[in-house]
Amino acid sequence: MTDISRSPFTDEIEQAEPLRKFSMPYFTYFKGDGDPDRYLKHYQSTMVLYRNKDAFMCKILDTTLQGEAQDWFHTLPPRFIGSFDDLSLVFTKEYSSYRSIKKKSDHLFNVKKNPNESFQDYVKRFKVEKAKIVKCDDSIASATFEKGLLADHLLFRKLIMKEDLT
Repeated sequence: MTDISRSPFTDEIEQAEPLRKFSMPYFTYFKGDGDPDRYLKHYQSTMVLYRNKDAFMCKILDTTLQGEAQDWFHTLPPRFIGSFDDLSLVFTKEYSSYRSIKKKSDHLFNVKKNPNESFQDYVKRFKVEKAKIVKCDDSIASATFEKGLLADHLLFRKLIMKEDLT
């Protein structure tokens, strides 16, 4: 049992009544080595029905932390967290170094087909990199895909030399 005087939650959150008929959804646990923004999106989309229950959102998030993240949580000062917004802010601040860096479309200019790589593997790798870009422009993606092909590749000649494609 947690000593309420040592809890990082305010008394209001700590003393909030648990919700009836709540069954814990499946969560991917946060261990302190991932993107905090991505994790909070996952958490909030799973808990969408309870978003207006601030105390509940705080208490359940605490149970989804493991390892270093759980250790970090218990280092927070007593009565420090008064809302889910407060918890989200300190959580994302603590793990900001793990945030995924948003890539821009020009990142795709770095993706080139390796000489010993199969065409299928190049396409898969290109798609993975393209997926990292939010709202990637299709014309840029198409141009960078073509540019990434080796000059001696059959598809390169057809695309660049405007030969008939079948």
